[in-house]
Amino acid sequence: MRTLKLLISFDGTGYCGWQKQENGPTIQAEIERAVSKICNTPTIVHGAGRTDAGVHALGMTAHFHTSSRVDCESFSKGLNSLLPPAIRIIEASDEKSSFHARFGALAKTYYYQIYTGPVICPTRRLYNCHVPFRLCCSTMHRCLKTLLGTHDFSSFETAGSRDKDNTGGRGAVRTIFKAELSEPEPEFIRLTYTGDGFLRHMVRNISGTIIEAGRGKTTAHEFAQILEARDRNRAGATAPPAGLTLLTVHYRKDW
Repeated sequence: MRTLKLLISFDGTGYCGWQKQENGPTIQAEIERAVSKICNTPTIVHGAGRTDAGVHALGMTAHFHTSSRVDCESFSKGLNSLLPPAIRIIEASDEKSSFHARFGALAKTYYYQIYTGPVICPTRRLYNCHVPFRLCCSTMHRCLKTLLGTHDFSSFETAGSRDKDNTGGRGAVRTIFKAELSEPEPEFIRLTYTGDGFLRHMVRNISGTIIEAGRGKTTAHEFAQILEARDRNRAGATAPPAGLTLLTVHYRKDW
């Protein structure tokens, strides 16, 4: 049996996220359907993690096991010929049998993009959060610095993120290695996060609260207090999914 790793890019618009479910189309289901057809047998594809409905990816990673001898380049081309245009296999590669897209991941990088102009171009509306106000980037930057390091992120955790009756594991504790603000174009703000893991809606909840800080509704000091409170009711609204993109998944060989 071979272990094949897939590097995947997708437009999450119209999909119910990565993970298979019965109430709508998902990225995982589409890829499994295509992989199973090429392998000529039902095949499970394991992703590096879940993404919410409407969230995009430039570098999602997945893997599957197969006895097929189809070479990697042909696998990529074959899958892309079967997949809808919103999903593309950037690369397929053979990995060691021990490779696991989820359990082998050391960190993930996401970015959340905000457009602050008065009117957003229709072609950009599916990939940016539209906030038609001038935002204070210096305040937002100070909020981001607060996130660095290891913290309990309960204040930015959506209900149902994990089984809170399970007293083992790390709970809501996560480590953020990078939290930065950049302005790639006029009227565009990008918030970039790299961490060893993210709770359900965590990036969107953080981004929504930072946007409120940028509007002057929360100070950087109050943002730090929200983090320390470990209380979701203290934080801001969940930012819309369209602004969020999974940029890359980090593994030991590139970390």
